[in-house]
Amino acid sequence: MKTAIITGVTGQDGSYLAELLLEKGYRVVGMVRRSSTENFERIDHLHGRIELIQADLLDQLSLIELMEEVKPQEVYNLAAQSFVPTSWQQPVLTAEFTALGVTRLLEAVRLVNPRIRFYQASSSEMFGKVRETPQNESTPFHPRSPYGVAKVYGHFITVNYRESYDLFACSGILFNHESPRRGKEFVTRKVTYGVAKIKLGAEKQLALGNLDSARDWGFAGDYVEAMWRMLQQDLPGDYVVGTGQAHSVRQLVELAFGHVGLDWREHVVEDPALIRPAEVDHLIADNRRAKQELGWSPRTSFEELVRMMVEADLKRVSQSLAAGERV
Repeated sequence: MKTAIITGVTGQDGSYLAELLLEKGYRVVGMVRRSSTENFERIDHLHGRIELIQADLLDQLSLIELMEEVKPQEVYNLAAQSFVPTSWQQPVLTAEFTALGVTRLLEAVRLVNPRIRFYQASSSEMFGKVRETPQNESTPFHPRSPYGVAKVYGHFITVNYRESYDLFACSGILFNHESPRRGKEFVTRKVTYGVAKIKLGAEKQLALGNLDSARDWGFAGDYVEAMWRMLQQDLPGDYVVGTGQAHSVRQLVELAFGHVGLDWREHVVEDPALIRPAEVDHLIADNRRAKQELGWSPRTSFEELVRMMVEADLKRVSQSLAAGERV
């Protein structure tokens, strides 16, 4: 039985990856931070099937002790301060977790067992002000947020440890991936949750920023399989993971409202305060390498993803309203 550590196990990707690895017969250990407000909602259904151990990306010693105690064959680093707008408000903290945290984890792997296979969650936000469209593994990076800058550091320190210490270290350059487990602060979930509240009479309007902003959106449940496949290869490498199609926030809104029979123009208002200080350009994945070398391709269409998320939020909001809870 293989053992895998997942940092960020309580997040969207961590919960889907934990499910996948359990299906494949792994012992799954989730790294969690000591927190006064712990949120295990996304992994509640896995209670008793995965182990949770406390450690922190800000604390080198705790990571070394984690590696020594668990003795994993694989480590998936999904933990980060991952909300782009927050990275402008807390740029130093974002750098500590999303950049230096990667170095601390790699150091723990190098010191305890350099044969551990390591996955780093890189991001399409690293491309930012793009030099070419679509973007592939050799497209130059030009990040447009403190989050993107921190991810570039995390990406290149992973490459550096692979080349310097011969570690099996991979980076998945994942484009936007969503699901019903996405946090409500992200625009996809903000839209689908807003649609559910409006449809069920709990709200009348939905405020959004730039409706023309476009992203390559896929389903998180598909993308975690690409992460696993990277660590099963003979040689480590970096891979762009995305659908190869871009959709605007406007298209997202049209689909979501249309699914419940509403005209989005009667409910959506544009709020300039919600527009980013610096917007990324047209992000579209060139996923040919992942298809050819990993045998991976996305299975869920954008339309299916939006419908899935709207249905899940209709159920959530309906249950909350029936229970007399605030939504």
